[in-house]
Parts: sequence; structure tokens; C-alpha cells
Amino acid sequence: MSHISNNLNEAVAILSSGGLVAIPTETVYGLAADASNPLAVKKIFAAKGRPADHPLIVHIADAEQVAQWAINVPSIAYRLFNAFWPGPLTVICQKAPQVNPVVSGGQNTIGLRVPDHPVALALLKAFAGGLAAPSANRFGKISPTTAEHVLNELDGKVDLILQGGRCEVGIESTIVDLSSAQIRILRPGMISAAAISRVLGQEVPVVAKTAETPRVSGSLASHYAPNTPAELVPAETLSKRLAELNDQKLVMLSHLPIPQASNISLIQLPNNPLDYAHELYAALREADSKGLDRILIVDVPAEWQAIVDRLQRATHR
Repeated sequence: MSHISNNLNEAVAILSSGGLVAIPTETVYGLAADASNPLAVKKIFAAKGRPADHPLIVHIADAEQVAQWAINVPSIAYRLFNAFWPGPLTVICQKAPQVNPVVSGGQNTIGLRVPDHPVALALLKAFAGGLAAPSANRFGKISPTTAEHVLNELDGKVDLILQGGRCEVGIESTIVDLSSAQIRILRPGMISAAAISRVLGQEVPVVAKTAETPRVSGSLASHYAPNTPAELVPAETLSKRLAELNDQKLVMLSHLPIPQASNISLIQLPNNPLDYAHELYAALREADSKGLDRILIVDVPAEWQAIVDRLQRATHR
């Protein structure tokens, strides 16, 4: 049985002995193992049911530790570290030779980030090493934003769940690829492309996954998905879609006011991107728990780029 605790010493002992600890970050809860221990890292893949070629992000305590994990780090990277670390930004660099390929999914690149959460930072400093930590949920399913979400999904598969309250940001980090001359964003997050471009003094595009881009977390077409069939509906066609589904029991997630109907269980979400992101995964879990026929999600503004990305993947069929 897994348990929730505040005991950092217990967490360090488990990680040092090759065990798994779920850790809070500002984005989502991560399933952490000693990134220098390939046998421990393999336990992450087994617990999540994650494909072995899907790389992990290594969490470190500060930018000074980058050199332990990456080589040929461009000088421009330190502008990002200074501006956004600790914070919800992951950088992809060429991996150092000593980094085991089980962490990188067999690639020659490594993802690194410094999380902005007091519990995670205290753990990283006490552990004095890197922690490989994808989201603490079954692969492809809804990411957890509370310790209780982790317990509900991975009870018995993780040795300890560190309590850190509800995640402040609520969706995964922005991923920036610095492993080649072409700087690009491989996964949008709440640190925007515009903010990154301003810091670097050049336009940094968000690019689609291709054969030439490194594989990164959260880049599959279907991800962050509830078990209940879910679909994204533009506000302008919502009335038509509801008429087509009037014989089904529906859960609706909406940031806009929606007329009440007997077959709709409404979960109202905030009408601004920061608060919407904070609430999104908990709302999807609540919708899924109702066990109704279908989840409808009212589409959000295109400029909410990171949220649009998560909704499209959560509803992909």
C-alpha cells in the first residue's frame, strides 16, 4: 500500500535505495526515481505502463547541475535559466555521455528542469542528485494535481507520495529544444512562446512533432485522456451538438455560461487561462468519475495555446 507523507527523510531514503516517490511540483505531481539508477528508472516505466522509448524529464535543484547531465549547452540557454528557473520550463539539450539511455528513451538528448515548488526543491537539495519524474499517473491518462489523485491511480505502485497541496500551475511545463541550432518549442505550456522569444531576442516557434524533432513527454496525439469518451465542441456549434446528444447523459466542462438541461451535469471552469489551467485536470477527473455517457468540453480561445494543446490530446480518438 502506498501512503501520503510529509517526511522528506523517508523520501530521500526510498529514492537512494532505488524506490519510487511521487513528488509535488508547480505543474503536476511527478513519479520520481533516482535518474542515475537505471533499475530505479525502469520502475517508473513499469508503474505507469509507459513505453520505453518515451523519454523522461530530469528534475534538478539549480542551473549549476546542468553540466552533470548535458553537454554543448548553448550560452543562450542561461538566459532561459535566469528568467524562468525555478519554473515550468523544460530545456532539451544534448545528453552527457554518462547519462543512461533508459532516461532519454534511447535518444542523445535529455530534458532538464528546476521545479518551482518548495517541497520538490527541498527534496532535490536533500537528495543531491537528479530525479527522473514524469507525471504520476498511468501513461496517457489525466495528470494528477493533488496527492490524492496519485493515491487513487497508483496505490501500491509507488512507495511514498509526498504531500505538497494542489499544484499551482496545473498543466505540464513548456518544453524548449536547445539541442540543435534551431531553437523551437516542442510542447507549449504556461510560459508562452512570446515570453521565451522576448528573453532570447528572437522568434521561437511552436513546432509540430516530426521525425527530425526529439521525442518529448506529452507529444502523442492522445494524452491526458479520461476514460469516458470526450469531445471538444466549438461554442458556436454547441446547441446543434446538444440536440444530437439529447438522449445521452453528459458532463460538460465550460468556461462560458451554459443553459441548464436535465441531461447535463455542468462543471463550470474559470474564463481566464491561468485559473482554467489550474482547475483543468481536477475537472477532467471529476467529470470522469461521474460515469456518464460522454464528456463535452467547450472549446477555448486559440490564444490559450497550452490549454488548447491539452484539450486536443485529451479528446483525440
